[in-house]
Amino acid sequence: MANTFAQCYLHFIFSPKNRDALITQNWKINLEKYISSLIQDRKHKLISINAQPDHIHILIGYYVGDLIPNLVEHIKTSSTHWINENKLSHFKFEWQKGYGVFSYSKSQIKRVSQYIINQDNHHKKKTFKEEYLEILRKNNIEFNEKYLFDFWDE
Repeated sequence: MANTFAQCYLHFIFSPKNRDALITQNWKINLEKYISSLIQDRKHKLISINAQPDHIHILIGYYVGDLIPNLVEHIKTSSTHWINENKLSHFKFEWQKGYGVFSYSKSQIKRVSQYIINQDNHHKKKTFKEEYLEILRKNNIEFNEKYLFDFWDE
C-alpha cells in the first residue's frame, strides 16, 4: 500500500507450563534458532532472543501484517511440537497459556536488547517472577495476580 509506514518493536515473554525449568543448556541455542526462523518466516525482524530455563524473551521488529496472537500461537505451537518431536525435554513440553508483550520505541531498542542478552547475569539477582512483575509495573499494566503465569513459591 502506498504511503503506509510502520515501525513497531515488540518484546515478548512467556514460560513453559507451570513455569517449569525445562529449557536446558543442551538445546537452548537450537530452540532460539528454531524460534528465530519461525519469526523471520513471518516477515518479522529478530533483534534479540534468550531462552532461560523457565522463560524466554524475544525482541522483534514487528511486521504489522501479522496479528500478535497469531504470531505467539504459531511460535508456541510449532516450538512445542519441535521440542517434543526431537525429545529434547525429559518431560512433555508445553508452553504456559498467556504471554507478555511490550512495545518500545526505536531509541529504547539497544537497551532492551542488552537486557535480553544479559539475562543470565540478571537472574543471578532477580527471579523470573520478580522480573516479570517489575516489567508489568514499569509499563503501568494493571493485572490480577491470579491471571499471571503460575508462579510457585520460590
